[in-house]
Amino acid sequence: MKRDIILSGVGGQGILSIAAVIGRAALEDGLHIKQAEVHGMSQRGGSVVTYVRYGKKVYSPIIDKGEADFVLSFELLEAARWAEYLKEGGVLLTNTQKVNPMPVITGAAEYPKALEKKLAALPIRLDAMDALGLALRAGSTRAVNLVLLGRLSRYFHFTDEQWQDAIEKSIPAKFLELNKKAFALGAEA
Repeated sequence: MKRDIILSGVGGQGILSIAAVIGRAALEDGLHIKQAEVHGMSQRGGSVVTYVRYGKKVYSPIIDKGEADFVLSFELLEAARWAEYLKEGGVLLTNTQKVNPMPVITGAAEYPKALEKKLAALPIRLDAMDALGLALRAGSTRAVNLVLLGRLSRYFHFTDEQWQDAIEKSIPAKFLELNKKAFALGAEA
């Protein structure tokens, strides 16, 4: 099975960690994987996007507009920014959290209103959730990424054992228990 996934958010949200977990799960399943990251001004809270493609044979990591099966967004504005990359009927899984970009912080712009409603009107499947709230239940706001991955895992054929193994091999041991709990909360939400 081929999957084209875009992970989007802002710097420091753990996007690259999630890409590593997905990639490891796909490799463990015997699939071919390609991945590419665009960091931009990520260290300044800017946009970060990662393309992850896996399947029997994958030749390029790039996903064009209208081709993605999934967009996993860590923040609502980033969900809107990358929604056009989804194919019709694709899944936009997003955290409902809002992270103000620099133009909003400086007062040069306003955060767009009613984004969730606008996204729901698109010919895609919107799966919006309060991942931040679940991350807090797991024990840390920094676990939003694993909450979202847990929710995303419901759409994939990988077994829970494959996901757990990929998490164990990708996440530092001192954060493993917290991240496994966050993953489980996302999968059960």
